[in-house]
Amino acid sequence: MDSTGEQRSEAQDKRPIGVRFLEYITGSRLSFRTYQTIVLVLTFLAYASYHATRKTTSIVKSVLDPETTRLGFSHWSRFYFLRTVEGTEPKPRLKDGWSPFDTSDGTAMLGQIDVAFLSVYSLGMYFAGHLGDRFDLRILLTIGMVGTGIFTSLFGAGYWLNIHSFYYFLAVQMLAGLFQSTGWPSVVAVVGNWFGKKKRGLIMGIWNAHTSIGNISGSLIASALLKYGWGYSFAVPGLSIALTGLMVFLFLPVCPEKIGIESEEDSLLKSPKKNGITEPLLEGRSDEKEKAVGFFEAWRIPGVAPFALCLFFSKLVAYTFLYWLPFYISHTAIDGSYLSDSTAGTLSTLFDVGGVVGGILAGHISDRLDARALTAAGFMYCAIPALFFYRIYGSISLYWNIALMFVTGMFVNGPYALITTAVSADLGTHSSLNGNSRALATVTAIIDGTGSVGAAIGPLLTGYISAKSWSAVFTMLMSAALVAGLLLMKLVVAEVSAKMESARLRANWRQRSPVPELLV
Repeated sequence: MDSTGEQRSEAQDKRPIGVRFLEYITGSRLSFRTYQTIVLVLTFLAYASYHATRKTTSIVKSVLDPETTRLGFSHWSRFYFLRTVEGTEPKPRLKDGWSPFDTSDGTAMLGQIDVAFLSVYSLGMYFAGHLGDRFDLRILLTIGMVGTGIFTSLFGAGYWLNIHSFYYFLAVQMLAGLFQSTGWPSVVAVVGNWFGKKKRGLIMGIWNAHTSIGNISGSLIASALLKYGWGYSFAVPGLSIALTGLMVFLFLPVCPEKIGIESEEDSLLKSPKKNGITEPLLEGRSDEKEKAVGFFEAWRIPGVAPFALCLFFSKLVAYTFLYWLPFYISHTAIDGSYLSDSTAGTLSTLFDVGGVVGGILAGHISDRLDARALTAAGFMYCAIPALFFYRIYGSISLYWNIALMFVTGMFVNGPYALITTAVSADLGTHSSLNGNSRALATVTAIIDGTGSVGAAIGPLLTGYISAKSWSAVFTMLMSAALVAGLLLMKLVVAEVSAKMESARLRANWRQRSPVPELLV
């Protein structure tokens, strides 16, 4: 009894200071549901703020290099890739730009900064996941958010400090990418710790809307502050993510075990009471300190490699739309006329709206079927005709374009959202780990880090291919979607076989059961 009291006291000491303050005010311990709500809200705000700071660069590019406005709305450089569109006039120069980005090589420089950011981000993801399973996720996430805020603000500080060195902006953006890589493994691991597998797909599908919310809010904030000076477009989002990081440090509970709360699934692991004593089925789990899973060991977890490679191609398709869709819309005649860049940028957000619906739908279906691979592969296969119809019939009218764009976003982003959330959480607690839960961050980092490589390659290839033919771009995207689905076929076959075997066993049990089916 004394040891139990000591364990409970030690767990209470590990509660975040903000949680202790809330319990002091209310005069009682917070319920498990309240903790889950706190986790969902804080992690949602945390990753939305990551995406808000990530989005500012694409908005400010038109001010740093006014020549970029001639090329449409995109996160990626097109200086080397695209020819001048016939019949289009250069857009008026709002400002003279900012040296060194106002030169003829300015757009290329901004593109190099983007590539450097995503490269460091992808590489840093692997190390962040490795650290996440070995250190306190709350501390790691706080450091990542505050660091992201500092270096995002330092990029904007170049405006007030009158800095014109390309290497300054390159170094600052690379360091911002390094700190940003801590975000995704950390938030997925924390949510996975608090929510069991039963409804994980649906919950994480809804929760994953933070990506779109972050992109939209980042665009609105950065655009609204441009008139005061482009430095504010970086400083305000940077300050916001740092303050959100402080909230994470004060209130975020990493997992139920650390604060002395028994999760709902853990309670089911205990056997019925015998003589007033409840004996755990998994003996020794709480007594032995779990050892974090190594990087290469995590790769060997069944399902990690196929889903990671599938996400590579899935993210290739999704991020190509994210960075090139506004430009594609503005340079494609819809019902015989061309939309302005601003209108095209606004219209392209419907792709993200479809993605939110697709993420929720994919999560719900995978929960009901208990088949993550089957759901993800099915969505990827459905994305192929969706991409084809959008390319062929999207130019008929604005309504057709909106409807087909929404459907395409739903099928493209649905599996992307499912794999990066529920699948990562499932594999991070795989049965092959023998009860060791310290693999969530590592597995999440491996899967999303591999996907981020595809996210960098897709838009880059599109830059080259689109200079010749947009039909070739869509052929590339449809091929990538097909490969993504095929990579999961082995897991799909295993899931279907398991369900058929389960159905056969249930049928045999009913036939052998001596109890009549109907009792009158």
